[in-house]
Amino acid sequence: MSDYYDAFEMSPVPAPGPDAVPPEPFRGIYGMPAFVTIPTSDLAASVDFWTRGLGFFELFGIPGRVVHLRRWAFQDVLLVPAENVPEQAPAMSVSFACVLSEVDSLVEACRAVRPDSVDGPRDTPWTTRDIAVITPENARIVFTAAKPYDPASQEARNLEAVGITPPGVGHGDNEEHA
Repeated sequence: MSDYYDAFEMSPVPAPGPDAVPPEPFRGIYGMPAFVTIPTSDLAASVDFWTRGLGFFELFGIPGRVVHLRRWAFQDVLLVPAENVPEQAPAMSVSFACVLSEVDSLVEACRAVRPDSVDGPRDTPWTTRDIAVITPENARIVFTAAKPYDPASQEARNLEAVGITPPGVGHGDNEEHA
């Protein structure tokens, strides 16, 4: 058995491209490999923002204890009641994948619920378009959409400079990054 495999085979994230379609919301139950727990002093307002603004849905809730939200498979958030929340967002963020066609609608939806909640969109040196959102709980959430790979771009040169090349272009085909 090889130590290397194509991780995209198990990921719900579609291949980058202008026509990439987001997967359907995943409503099944699984052992969560990772999740975020976010304390909130107003559970109803938080659920409203996360569902109407960020596009999550309520998978289930235990009244007054927890609301389990999900978007795609492996994008799980637990909102839990708290006496208070930080007065400002921390420098740390949590990122969720999206596709390029969702970026503008996420910005619009978040601004419709909380007008000053979004920063961006902003293109990154590693071929993504990102938006940063500050939620009612003062959590910093980043939605990141992969842009199509352009071998002639500065982003491609940035990636090659750290040893990441497209498949089939030599340099070990990124084996050290697999």
